[in-house]
Amino acid sequence: MHLIRAQRLMGFLLYLKINTSRCVSAILAQAEVASALPYGTNIYGLGEVIASSGFRRDIGTDGGVGTIQTHWARDAADPIDQNMYGSHPIYVEHRYIATTGKASASGVLLLSSAGTDIFLQTPPNSKVSLIEYRMIGGILDFYFFSGPSDAEVIAQYGSVIGFPMWQPAWGFGFHLCRWGYHNISDDRENVAQMRAAGIPLEVQWNDIDLYHAYRDFTTDPVSFPGDELRAFIRELAANNQHYIPIVDVGIAVTVNSTDVYDPFTRGVEEDVWVKNPDGSLYLGQVWPGYTVFPDWFSENILSVWTEGLRNWTEMGVEFSGIWLDMNEPSSFCSDSCGTGANYSALSALSVAGTVVTGYPECYNETIWGPSGNMTINGTSTNSCTTSPATTAVVERRGVGAGIEQGVNLNSPPYAIHNAIGPLHTNTMATNATHFGGYAELDVHNMFGFMEEKTTHLAIQSIIPGKRPFLISRSTFPSSGKWTGHWLGDNYSKWQYMYLNIQGVLQFQIYQIPMVGADTCGFNDNTDEELCNRWMQLSAFVPFYRNHNTNGALPQEPYRWESVANASRIAIAARYSLLPYWYTLFANSSMAGLPPVRALFYEFPDEPELFTVDRQWLVGSDILVTPVLTPGATTVDGIFPGRGSVIWRDWYTHAAVNTTSGGNTTLDAPISHINVHIRDNSALLLHQEP
Repeated sequence: MHLIRAQRLMGFLLYLKINTSRCVSAILAQAEVASALPYGTNIYGLGEVIASSGFRRDIGTDGGVGTIQTHWARDAADPIDQNMYGSHPIYVEHRYIATTGKASASGVLLLSSAGTDIFLQTPPNSKVSLIEYRMIGGILDFYFFSGPSDAEVIAQYGSVIGFPMWQPAWGFGFHLCRWGYHNISDDRENVAQMRAAGIPLEVQWNDIDLYHAYRDFTTDPVSFPGDELRAFIRELAANNQHYIPIVDVGIAVTVNSTDVYDPFTRGVEEDVWVKNPDGSLYLGQVWPGYTVFPDWFSENILSVWTEGLRNWTEMGVEFSGIWLDMNEPSSFCSDSCGTGANYSALSALSVAGTVVTGYPECYNETIWGPSGNMTINGTSTNSCTTSPATTAVVERRGVGAGIEQGVNLNSPPYAIHNAIGPLHTNTMATNATHFGGYAELDVHNMFGFMEEKTTHLAIQSIIPGKRPFLISRSTFPSSGKWTGHWLGDNYSKWQYMYLNIQGVLQFQIYQIPMVGADTCGFNDNTDEELCNRWMQLSAFVPFYRNHNTNGALPQEPYRWESVANASRIAIAARYSLLPYWYTLFANSSMAGLPPVRALFYEFPDEPELFTVDRQWLVGSDILVTPVLTPGATTVDGIFPGRGSVIWRDWYTHAAVNTTSGGNTTLDAPISHINVHIRDNSALLLHQEP
């Protein structure tokens, strides 16, 4: 491996042009750096993002408009072409030389937690494309990875930031969750129904319904009394099943002198909460009302966080893993809105009576009612005559220009393209102050990562001898050492099932391979056909969880017989592949190799594969081609190798008659997902799932 590091400005001048008029201020205030790229080259990464252009980023050629990718962690329900939960300023370039027919890969990392805009563009009449970084702080700390293969670039990146954590084997099973399991009876009923339907269930989860007044490290004394919850979790354990609860990052403040809430008061005693510049507590607002936020730089935060989690287990929440949410961090106000406020005047938020009305693109509930069934009285409920196109509207703000007079941390002189506006909107203000004097402006993008590390270490001490299992929302370089990731609050839409794939591929680059989407969709209502297809798709990505929002149509896989059947078939294939999955993840944890791969990783010299993001490879040998449109009974997929590779059907082992370099149409009846095996591969499988 060849690795070149450029520290701050001096080394970077060897490779890129920097605006020398800003050299003096680049480290402390802002920096702007640009570099030429080969015209129309293939760029991947620079997320977290749901890109309308697909897995391959829009660089401004072939009719594209280019990309403005903002790196500023933000709580937003899976927006398209905007900044969202995490920040990963790493890209892989797959460079193809048409004259030789050969490709090679390289990569570049800007290791910075500063708010940043990264531009990919091709000026008119230019013979080259460009990448430009505009930062509002931090230092220029670049790493260059020479490949020459895509997998080697990803592995080289992992050698710098740390390889992914080892996963417990049970984490590869099927997980079931929703916001809206209101009590232990709901949990028990789901476990029983899954067993009756013959659908394997590895892990039962609970969302914030679990809490008392939405407070972390509590359980509702009526809906989830500790003794009953402990008994339920032990029943799961007796059946080799597991339990995972949610932990939101905001910690409620006590509202008066009679209010007792140890997690908050212990944190005050140990001085572990983020402060205002004047030294007072920074008070945001989340589900329980006014909240403080953990200061992960504090010397005492690990002991306080561990104590909160340990006490929770002693109350009955004997978890096997933890789900970390709202850790961008998210706040429902945009400053220290609790400072000077009457704490008791703001009660916990209520979601009682929530009704969800949205449905997938081709289901019209005004005609067919709320069931979401594929057929009603023998008539198809598909209201689309043709498959809908995947479209997205891209709206960009103009580049902000402020008057630089002194230092204003809440309004830097260059306004990055934060999609929601000012940097402090729905998060901590950028002048919030951490232990050591660090301003939130400079460390904002690291907040989730630091919670993940602290929680991982806490779980190791609470459950010694076991591999921790964490799933988290906001991530940063090195998060994969401590956690997995789910792709956030997506929608029950066919479009989002497709977008699921690019998210999984992205996070292989970011060294967070344990990743997946909320199967069947989180926001809005799913329907039978979408959930059928999505349960199949997710069986072939690393993290497999069905989860939806409060008030939406129930979407557990046993709710429709066709979905139950599709789930049994897909999970049987998944569970037989568990030795193969675990081998891939062992290679990831030891060498940084991606378990899930874009097709061109294995076939780098085939340009027709460079934009393929409707299929993927599990390892080097399993090709997955899901149905992504409603009403379909066939699916088109490309088989890499241009005829030089034989691909065999997973279920029958029959060789496929493929079209060289183009799409092949495959039968895809409902409840069937096309999976193919590369000929001459050796797969370690369970004989029985």
